[in-house]
Amino acid sequence: MSKKDEFKEFIRHKPELVEYIKNKEMTMQQFYELYDVYGDSEEAWKPYERGVNITPSKITDFMKNINLDEIQKHINTAQKALGVVEDLTTKGVTNATNAIKGPVSPRPLNKFFED
Repeated sequence: MSKKDEFKEFIRHKPELVEYIKNKEMTMQQFYELYDVYGDSEEAWKPYERGVNITPSKITDFMKNINLDEIQKHINTAQKALGVVEDLTTKGVTNATNAIKGPVSPRPLNKFFED
């Protein structure tokens, strides 16, 4: 496998590096040169890792900002909308089955040639 193919495989496993390229902070050439010199050494790529640091304090802050009353209002609205849709679909099915069934009576037998 060539150095170029190894670099392509390395980039596939490091999607955070693509963000640097999209933001025009680095170019693919610059990353290739780093890879050519350092390879996949963790120390060389550590400055380019953009991991999400989630701490317990961030989680508690997030939970404090959640308004449970608003969530309940949205759930109630969604339930009402689903109820309306259910009513419309079941009434449509009921009307269609009544229209198809209707009263059943035998059809008269017509004799045309005096058999």
